[in-house]
Amino acid sequence: MRAAVLETIPGKVVVDDVAIDLPGPREVLIRTAAAGVCHSDLHFIDGLYRHPVPLVPGHESAGVVEAVGDQVSYVAPGDHVITCLSVFCGTCEFCLSGRPALCPKRDLRRPSGATPRLRGGDDAINQFLDLSSFAEQMLVHENALVKIRPDMPLDRAALLGCGVTTGLGAVFRTAKVEPGQTVAVIGCGGIGLSCIQGAILAGATRVIAVDLLPAKLDVARQFGATDLVNAGDADPVAVVQELTAGGVDHAFEAIGLGRTAEQAFAMARRGGTATIIGMIPPEENVVLPGAAFLGEKRIQGSLMGSNRFRVDMPRYVELYLQGRLKLGEMVSARIELEGLNDAFQALRDGAVTRTLVTFPG
Repeated sequence: MRAAVLETIPGKVVVDDVAIDLPGPREVLIRTAAAGVCHSDLHFIDGLYRHPVPLVPGHESAGVVEAVGDQVSYVAPGDHVITCLSVFCGTCEFCLSGRPALCPKRDLRRPSGATPRLRGGDDAINQFLDLSSFAEQMLVHENALVKIRPDMPLDRAALLGCGVTTGLGAVFRTAKVEPGQTVAVIGCGGIGLSCIQGAILAGATRVIAVDLLPAKLDVARQFGATDLVNAGDADPVAVVQELTAGGVDHAFEAIGLGRTAEQAFAMARRGGTATIIGMIPPEENVVLPGAAFLGEKRIQGSLMGSNRFRVDMPRYVELYLQGRLKLGEMVSARIELEGLNDAFQALRDGAVTRTLVTFPG
């Protein structure tokens, strides 16, 4: 199969032929239909986070089941599925207490010494986040996917595999935004736009979008933002505090910088909560004023929207098909595998909301 291979970090991907194994016990072979280009891919490609190479990146995808291995009962060939990096074991403390996104993923990968799922010649190629979506096929554990109704367009469904679920889940599951509350969202890429949509669906009365790019703020308005703040024109914290008489009930950071995490905390009112979604580089520190905690302000992380993806994603599919969730509108460009390096550069430049890799067939 054709796949995008990253040989060095930092580096650029090269489209090459990669061998993919047959599905083993509890494994599923998927024909990839579409894969989103996410900032999380870029963090690893640029070396902000570590990962062994060579690897096939990509983790936001949907496709059709081609074959299943022994002991697979959840899906069958022909089923339409969304993949998710929150692959879960189903037996650990986190899974059994309703927090499968925190599962440590024990015994979900092939053991050391076994035939690798991906190979380049005689050498193993590492699988990225248990998926490796930038390839014509994926070989994954059955607990890395969710079955969806066949009339859901697979290119839209792919967006649910990471960014949309992360943003909606941060609102619904991590922060539990209530009707009538106020919300600020820093960063209007795919995740931020999904936060905005989630806040509107949750019944927030004011949803303030914060970004540096006017074009992204214009899109945020289309996705339901009630107020727009250009962080390049004024201090966004001061503007948000002025708009809300002291701060919002919930502030969401959807960029991944220490500075914007600090801004999110400052935007939250007394008793408010800042939820940090973005992947802040490990060497960056977040500095918070200690006195703020006397007002019961909180700051928390959100991993993949605290998702229960086999429950959540089919619900999001229904919202889309009912016309209540925008998905196609957040796609800035559609490309083939050969356009990935340009797509990553567009992400670095902040020029896109979501680029979608589509595959023929």
